Amino acid sequence: MIAENKLNDFISKSAPKNYRVSYKYHILFWTLYFIFNTLRWSSIHDDLMYSLKTNLIGFPIHIALAYFNVYYLMPKFIYTKKYIRYVLYIIVALIVMLLVKFNLTYYLVSPMVMPEIAPDISRLTLDYAIQTMLGEFYVISFVTAIKITVDRLRENSKLHDLEKRQLTTELRFLRSQVSPHFFFNTLNNIYSLTLEKSDKAPIVVLKLSEFMRYLLYSANQPRQDLKNELDSIQNYIDLERIRFDDLLQIDVGISGNLENKKIAPMLLIPLVENCFKHGANKNIGKVDICIDAEVIDDYLYFKISNTTPPKDTRKTNATRNKGIGLSNVIKRLELGYNQTDYELDISEKNNKFQVSLKLKV
Repeated sequence: MIAENKLNDFISKSAPKNYRVSYKYHILFWTLYFIFNTLRWSSIHDDLMYSLKTNLIGFPIHIALAYFNVYYLMPKFIYTKKYIRYVLYIIVALIVMLLVKFNLTYYLVSPMVMPEIAPDISRLTLDYAIQTMLGEFYVISFVTAIKITVDRLRENSKLHDLEKRQLTTELRFLRSQVSPHFFFNTLNNIYSLTLEKSDKAPIVVLKLSEFMRYLLYSANQPRQDLKNELDSIQNYIDLERIRFDDLLQIDVGISGNLENKKIAPMLLIPLVENCFKHGANKNIGKVDICIDAEVIDDYLYFKISNTTPPKDTRKTNATRNKGIGLSNVIKRLELGYNQTDYELDISEKNNKFQVSLKLKV
């Protein structure tokens, strides 16, 4: 329940803010459009006052029709696929607009309601109706196109934010999977040592505490110093050396410049753990594990291999490759890195299981 509440808090904090366009942008748009239209028609009529008066009448009608369409008609009829009713409402709205605009212009401005068509138009004619409706339809279409564009950008932004939240949540889940998996195995080691009353048990506990410190202070970051990751691997190896003694032969090689190199925390440790889980833990006799980490330019070349147990003491490869460790690493690489930033190869031949990773750091 606590984890669920934390996840909900994270999503609510990460959720996109309200994308509604501010009122000031609406006001700015219509103001600029009004000025442009007034100046345009004043040059056509060669009469600034006539253009100003007709636009003072026309623009409230423009605004009413445009908002009536985008905020009422479209959500109610277009989004619900009631297209015929939408067309009927648009026609009715245009007819009402036509009557209102004609009468307001005729009685408040001039009996010549549309001198650009003919100077003697002083009554409601078909030419006036067609020209006026086409003008209003142009304004409605223009505003609707802007609204659809803003809505599409908003939805794309919401989708992008949702994908980011899902990605972050899944990465955190995968990363959190590593810790219990590791501690489960290590606590089993400590339990075995305490049953034997071994003097090595305190050393194992100390090593485990150092590893926990790494998890608490480092592993929650998106990227961690590569050196810290390799140090934590060394701690893990030290824990396993205590457990297996002479039955385990480990060769570790680290080369190249590790300064300022970053890696996703706890990414390499499951690969090391996998060697012990499916190699040393299931082998009879000595087991060889070879780990090689080399940094060349901006890439880490990480190779790890272990001798495989006899066939009659292990599961099939298909089953074994589905373990938590390798699956976790594959998913984290897919989610946390671009496809061009890494190459992962898993193979088994000549009684050796090998994982090779090329990773941009």
